Amino acid sequence: MASPNEGEGSEVSPAVEERKKTVSEPIPAHVRAVSGSLGGIMEACCLQPIDVIKTRLQLDRGGTYRGIVHCGVTVAQAEGVRALWKGLTPFATHLTLKYALRMGSNAMLQSAFKDSATGDLSNRGRLAAGFGAGVLEALLIVTPFEVVKIRLQQQKGLSPELLKYKGPIHCAKMIIREEGILGLWAGAAPTVMRNGTNQAAMFTAKNAFDIVLWKKHEGDGKLLHPWQSMISGFLAGTAGPICTGPFDVVKTRLMAQSRSGDMKYKGMIHAIKTIYVEEGLVALWKGLLPRLMRIPPGQAIMWAVADQVTGLYERKFKKLAQA
Repeated sequence: MASPNEGEGSEVSPAVEERKKTVSEPIPAHVRAVSGSLGGIMEACCLQPIDVIKTRLQLDRGGTYRGIVHCGVTVAQAEGVRALWKGLTPFATHLTLKYALRMGSNAMLQSAFKDSATGDLSNRGRLAAGFGAGVLEALLIVTPFEVVKIRLQQQKGLSPELLKYKGPIHCAKMIIREEGILGLWAGAAPTVMRNGTNQAAMFTAKNAFDIVLWKKHEGDGKLLHPWQSMISGFLAGTAGPICTGPFDVVKTRLMAQSRSGDMKYKGMIHAIKTIYVEEGLVALWKGLLPRLMRIPPGQAIMWAVADQVTGLYERKFKKLAQA
């Protein structure tokens, strides 16, 4: 006669066993933060020229540039190839800090939104955690760094004596001196809307693509190949730019204008209305193609690095737990 324990063990369903395989302790927020910062450094170095082109196109009101290639060639010919990496220092620093905050805060928010009884995270909780992480990064990191980056990128030429801003530190000091500390938070409202929506969609989509394409569940200890992470990250990064195009254009316009001079745009809503009336509806999606050329590949690069870090941690943790 079988013992009670044997009987109970024999009745465990395959579904329960599979569930046990995919459940593990959550990855600590600091590990997520480190993985994001390393991914951000790699992304910045690879994709800075596309970001410069995007900014120039969004600020072009007179039709100087006829498209992405023409813009890139024009900038390189007129200002030198180095001009395509203008603003790299604040951009790389900004991405490193942004991804550290994004990944770390999202991990903490996901833990807070998990069901206390089952430990499961619903899609609604995942969306809320992503939106919250986007809002935090927009207010604490993205807005001031992008104000400096955009002011540097809109300057034409490479001769320091002809440029108003000599570098990122000088630019930040000039903005504070001329416009006050709040000048570094110009365009905060559209930035919050853009980043919150972007991250809500991105984290949810990345998790969904990992499950559908690779049968990868969070905490299961499975280490994806970099190319698998790149595919999931690329797909997850495509929806945001289309949905948040107007917020990104308005953000750029608000950040580019100086508070010390005539302010064409009084705020997010006023900017949307003004651009629509003066330039048409399509103008609210200016720079969409370079955004699609930058953000999905950027997410692919970032997740390829981040997943390797978190995947290695998961494997190490499971080995220690089994020892």
